[in-house]
Amino acid sequence: MLDSDQVTQALCAADPKFAPLIERAGPYRLQIEQLQSPFQALAESIVYQQLTGKAAATIHGRLVALFPGKRLSPQRLLLTHHRRLRSAGLSRAKVLALKDLAAKTIDGTVPTMRRLQEMPDAEIVEHLTAVRGIGQWTVEMLLIFRLGRPDVLPVTDYGVRKGYARIFGGGRLPSPKYLARRGERWRPYRSAAAWYLWRANELPRKNGGRA
Repeated sequence: MLDSDQVTQALCAADPKFAPLIERAGPYRLQIEQLQSPFQALAESIVYQQLTGKAAATIHGRLVALFPGKRLSPQRLLLTHHRRLRSAGLSRAKVLALKDLAAKTIDGTVPTMRRLQEMPDAEIVEHLTAVRGIGQWTVEMLLIFRLGRPDVLPVTDYGVRKGYARIFGGGRLPSPKYLARRGERWRPYRSAAAWYLWRANELPRKNGGRA
């Protein structure tokens, strides 16, 4: 578990513009979600893509209800007919992605939880983006919120870019390339930097101006 004071002091020293944001947003308190298995986490991510939270939760609930004990496993999913999976409300593309995830979990492309915990971030990204429908952003969210990796900066994330624009960029969205360069100074706590940039979007604007 990271020490909040150590993280915030390091970010302020690396980039003083973080200081007023941290003062308003408060201590660093990223909540790590329990990761039952990489397969289940990625299957949920695929279901949730491009849907509102409520609609995705409904479809995910229908999907797991297709299986005994509501336990989704790669072996069972691979043996389930496409039409039965579509009956849960999944698109054809998502069914194909889930089937590919199941196959790649069985053949070892998707690492076990134990292996994931031992692998460096870049290697995890390489393995998991080999799955159909899984992009770098999805893996970055897993690294931050499920594995608790401290130094991940999702530079394509709109919320991170928008938060940077409000605090650092005079309202202009940075390009992912620029944000990656700027983020180098935030190592080894880029996940915390991202967390604060997300928080920046939740803060009320001062006198109608920037956060």
